[in-house]
Order: sequence, then C-alpha cells, then structure tokens
Amino acid sequence: FSSHSGRATGLSIFKMSNNNNNSDYSKKEEFRKYLEQTGVLDALTKVLVGLYEEPERPQQAVDYIKRYIGAPANVDVEGLKRENAQLKSE
Repeated sequence: FSSHSGRATGLSIFKMSNNNNNSDYSKKEEFRKYLEQTGVLDALTKVLVGLYEEPERPQQAVDYIKRYIGAPANVDVEGLKRENAQLKSE
C-alpha cells in the first residue's frame, strides 16, 4: 500500500513511524482499535484472503470486493449521492 499526492491509501495509516507526535499516534491507534472492535479489519482480511485464493485474478478487483462484502451490483453510488443531496436541498 502506498501514498499518492500526500494522501494515505490502503492500510498505510497503520504504519507508526518514530517521528509522529503522541497525538497523531493516539488518533491512529484509536482508529485502529475502532476498526478492530467493529469487525472491519476482520471483514477486510477475509475479503483479501478470498481474492488471494481466487484461481484466476478478477479483472475488476473492486467489483469482486464489493460482491464479496455484499454490495448490490450495478448501483451508481455517485448518482445516488447527487440525487440525495438534491433532494435534501429541496
């Protein structure tokens, strides 16, 4: 997992370097504990193991992950967000 344009991606937020101050470390540790307690880390681990164990790598890995987690297929999430924002503003 890497960082692009200053934004952390993947699980790189969990890399705790020595130059972080205590506040940053505490926030990251608190967030990690939250992810662990709510089952997010377990769910992500399972989906990544499932992807790893696929005999053939799917062309659309994100779609595979969405299906594995149970997201409905062919849903325009961004369109739904725009529609929701529009309805809220009315």
